[in-house]
Amino acid sequence: MRKATILREPAEVMHAAELQRLRAADQGSRPAGWRLSPRAVRAFVLGDPALDVRQKFYGDDALVDRCVVTLMSNRGLLLVGEPGTAKSMLSELFAAAIGGDSTCTIQGSSGTTGDQITYSWNYALLLAEGPTQRALVKGPLYDAAEQGKLCRFEEVTRVQPEIQDVLIGMLSDKVIHVPELTGDEATVFAERGFNVLATANLRDRGVHEMSSALKRRFNFETVRPIADRRLEESLIKEQTATLLAQSEVGTRLTDDVVTLLVTAFHDLRDGVTAEGTVIERPSAVLSSAEAVAVGYAAGLDAQYFGDGTVGGEHVARQLIGTVLKDNPDDGKKLRHYFDVVVRQRAKSDDQWRRVLDARRELDR
Repeated sequence: MRKATILREPAEVMHAAELQRLRAADQGSRPAGWRLSPRAVRAFVLGDPALDVRQKFYGDDALVDRCVVTLMSNRGLLLVGEPGTAKSMLSELFAAAIGGDSTCTIQGSSGTTGDQITYSWNYALLLAEGPTQRALVKGPLYDAAEQGKLCRFEEVTRVQPEIQDVLIGMLSDKVIHVPELTGDEATVFAERGFNVLATANLRDRGVHEMSSALKRRFNFETVRPIADRRLEESLIKEQTATLLAQSEVGTRLTDDVVTLLVTAFHDLRDGVTAEGTVIERPSAVLSSAEAVAVGYAAGLDAQYFGDGTVGGEHVARQLIGTVLKDNPDDGKKLRHYFDVVVRQRAKSDDQWRRVLDARRELDR
């Protein structure tokens, strides 16, 4: 039994009741090694009101279908996109629905080594017994192959190219060789249901370019920012409410505050307002995930430093920090946005007037 103090549970635990309802109602054929049919996996991600399964990914429904098809094939799936476009969340949801385990994960970094991906050794046992199964320490890729489930590889392009290429043989031959062992133990053939689901940020693709050989073994899918403002508003309202509830905070973002937040993000993200005013886009990433973070922080700000009601000033204070965290020079662009766009809207809207009041924090 998991402790109630865990900050965040994996998707298969967080949504266990939904997965159970989907399994009970699932009449579709299932690929070997899958816990749910492809249709049920889609319903888990995109929602099924009839089974009280809520929508978790907002955006391109066809993208979800293509991803599910790829994960049934002999190619890996690589989700690429700007930071904060829910690539990792989508990866986790697929792993939870398909294999029931989203924790079989490699977190890519410049320090990731091949043995962290495949296998290493308990050196005390290795010295005492020599190379044996008992001394073998299985990595996520080994576990996924042996058990026939998805292996998630987060931020694959942050890993050195020669380490990335550990995946080539696994994705083509579906086998891991352990030359230190002998006989049948020296070869691990992937069970049906195995695949690799990787993610990469578009801004990081130049960090370590993938080899042509590795690229050929993946299907690439681009996860784009949410273009539909209503969908983004629904997402932000739902996720901020969840986060505030987990923090045992009673305040919530009202519809007008959520609309204000989404409008500001779209203005700065697109470089043009709904009224047609052209503004210079800041270099900061202004994704839906960042908008949720701003909304959540605004709720905490209102709860502990205000009267518990979230207003434009709380959103503005958190927005300023988000825009300026990547490049302090973006302050000039944000001042222009306040002086030209926010000031005009403040003449007829109280929430935007409260946003304008927070402009003084830009001059500190």
